[in-house]
Amino acid sequence: MRQRRLGRFGLGLSTAVLGLFLAVTPTLACGGLIGPNGAVNLLRTSTFAGYHDGVEHYVTSFEFAGGGGAFGSITPLPAVPTSVEKGGDWTLQRLVRETSPVAERVSLDFAASAPAASGAEELMKVKIDALDLTVLKGGAADIGAWATAHGFRLPPDAPEVLDFYAARSQIFLAAAFDADAAGARGQAVGDGTPIHITMPTDNPWVPLRILALGKNAGEVVQADVYLLTDRAPALLPAPTGSNGIRLDHSARATESLLADLQSDRGMAWIPSSGWLTKVAVDGTAGQLGYDLAIDASGAGRPSAIDAGFTMPGAVIPVTSVDFSRILLALTFVGIGLVGLGLMAKARPSAGRPIGW
Repeated sequence: MRQRRLGRFGLGLSTAVLGLFLAVTPTLACGGLIGPNGAVNLLRTSTFAGYHDGVEHYVTSFEFAGGGGAFGSITPLPAVPTSVEKGGDWTLQRLVRETSPVAERVSLDFAASAPAASGAEELMKVKIDALDLTVLKGGAADIGAWATAHGFRLPPDAPEVLDFYAARSQIFLAAAFDADAAGARGQAVGDGTPIHITMPTDNPWVPLRILALGKNAGEVVQADVYLLTDRAPALLPAPTGSNGIRLDHSARATESLLADLQSDRGMAWIPSSGWLTKVAVDGTAGQLGYDLAIDASGAGRPSAIDAGFTMPGAVIPVTSVDFSRILLALTFVGIGLVGLGLMAKARPSAGRPIGW
């Protein structure tokens, strides 16, 4: 079922909201935001990856912060989506509330395009509010050419980052956010456009390295990743806090949370029980040289390929150190055999007096 093994292809502009000099805030988590002048600094954002019955549900949001202009985003995906649609109205907010309760009482009623560049194949095109979404298939150079042809200048590290993803999957979600169109349709500052992507895959996965796109090694990267799985998942790398990610929440999902999520638009797939995990990204761009691999079974075998620690088809070389160890072991065995032979010669035969 995993189409993802072709590599998670993509350059993700997802999480975002704009930098200090920009007035539009696309918040599409786990990606790198690209503006007409290159990469844009992102504020803390949230994304949700739910996994049930062999399907990953990826929910994130673009938030309108006023102003004008256009922004582009490319997000790495593990597989070709079966659907890209408008997400629920409160899913992300409800997850934030579940893991970061506020002191004050809050009343919330949760029950209530341009032609493709040569080489990049457009698999799906969807328009949601002021967002033009395109599912793309292609290699790193193809995606870079597509982005350039659509008016966005890629930062210097884009080829390396794109190669990192395209080696594992050649599927991307490109999002064009038009702030002028958002204003024309009456979107107020702070209004978000949630996106729900559904993908069949044998394990969920969240791109993290893409968050460092266009950043210096010492720049801070912050994001919140929510996971909902049938049982407590195994994660690679482990969120230790010292490696740029930490575990902020890990517990069985409450009945009230699941009921609220189920009642949101497009979220009927939410199971009756599950495990909620929150991983906080809070480190420097230099630390995020990996993605978050997840073993939803909890068996403790997340994929090193999914994490980006190795690439498909990689072979661990046998080094000269390995040969020296083998030779040393054989030498000891040989010495042992020679010693046993000498001992056997020196030992007198049974029943024969010494000195005969």
